[in-house]
Amino acid sequence: MSKGTSCQKAIKQWEETHGESAAEAKVVKINFIVPPIDKMDPQVLNSLVACEKLSLSSNAIDKMVNLPNLRNLKVLSLSRNQIKKITGLEEVGQTLEELWLSYNNIEKLDGLQPCQKLTTLYIGNNKIKNIDEVDKLKDLPELGAVVFGGNPMYQSGNMDDNRVAVLKKIPSLKNIDGLLITDKFKEKINE
Repeated sequence: MSKGTSCQKAIKQWEETHGESAAEAKVVKINFIVPPIDKMDPQVLNSLVACEKLSLSSNAIDKMVNLPNLRNLKVLSLSRNQIKKITGLEEVGQTLEELWLSYNNIEKLDGLQPCQKLTTLYIGNNKIKNIDEVDKLKDLPELGAVVFGGNPMYQSGNMDDNRVAVLKKIPSLKNIDGLLITDKFKEKINE
């Protein structure tokens, strides 16, 4: 089995392709690396001090890490990896606005409490079985958009029923699974 690409090598390739220092870039996308990145290297990733959007999607990462030097990070994309648990957000929670974690192996919504500025959470197509996990998002005051489609917690084949169940738990949501929540849709909560 081949060894995965290191973060250091992937960033060096990114710099060669883009002709700029990754440490000074506001957007760094290191997606679809062959062979894939299999772990986040905190020492290397923490050098991206100007980064506002970091994308490491479509790799083979199985664990999130703390990124204390990314004080400007607003968007973190780790979709299409092998992540099982949400961790390492303590240091970026005060700036992080969007977290993209779809297509992983996540079962629980623990670890999001530090993300007080989070507006968007894409966590579809994971392994969240219990709708009560959504309760863990109630204390995120800015959260307005979520994607849960493709998780086993959606027991009903009717997407409206599933969205109503989520909206009952977090009535302040404005968008669920790509559907804009209108006043008419909110009336379904009381049906």
